[in-house]
Amino acid sequence: MSIGRPLEYDPTKALDAAMQVFWRRGYEGTSLQDLLTATGLSKSSFYQAFSSKHEAFQQALTHYCDGLTARLREKLRAADSGWEFIESVLMSAVGEARIPDDPRGCMIVNVATEFSSRDARISELVADGVKRVTRIFVTAVKRAQKEGRIAAGKDPNLLGRYLLSSLSGLRTMVKAGSTHGATAALVTVIMTALKS
Repeated sequence: MSIGRPLEYDPTKALDAAMQVFWRRGYEGTSLQDLLTATGLSKSSFYQAFSSKHEAFQQALTHYCDGLTARLREKLRAADSGWEFIESVLMSAVGEARIPDDPRGCMIVNVATEFSSRDARISELVADGVKRVTRIFVTAVKRAQKEGRIAAGKDPNLLGRYLLSSLSGLRTMVKAGSTHGATAALVTVIMTALKS
């Protein structure tokens, strides 16, 4: 019995390369040739790996969400407090303002903006990504409430959504040209609002 030809590429590296292109250029702005160049795959290997550009995009978006939520969970686990986690995540958007040549924003928000609701499967993936990141923020808010940094009477689910929308807004502002100082000032406002 034949076990078939071994894979001549690293599937994870190819998926990550495809994700980087889609994240930077969007779905419509990415050509098949862009994907072949980035992944180093031949056309036949690309279709063997992903079956279509749309399938590659779905996998890339899922890969982005998996990586983002894994990093956020680990950051929260390692943080000294829920408050510190929230502030450091928001400040990560400020850091992006120091790299003006490549402000990509949040891929989840980029995809939501590009697709709106015209593709049911992509809308599901976006909604799932939003829920996953929001849950992490809700956990951080609850932790900060136990630590006495956020009032216990505030709704952690509402604040979790507020923080996700704030982070998305910050990253979009950076993408639109907001400076490091202006973005940092917005983080101060957001953190102050959490206390009030």
